[in-house]
Amino acid sequence: LAAKNIGLNRKVLADLAMNHKDAFKAIIDAVK
Repeated sequence: LAAKNIGLNRKVLADLAMNHKDAFKAIIDAVK
C-alpha cells in the first residue's frame, strides 16, 4: 500500500474490511 501512496493504517484497513467490503476490495484491486 505504501508503494501506491495509499496512506491507511491497519486499523482503518481492518474497519474497511469489516464494514465497507466494496471499498476495501476497490483498494486491493487498485494495489494489484
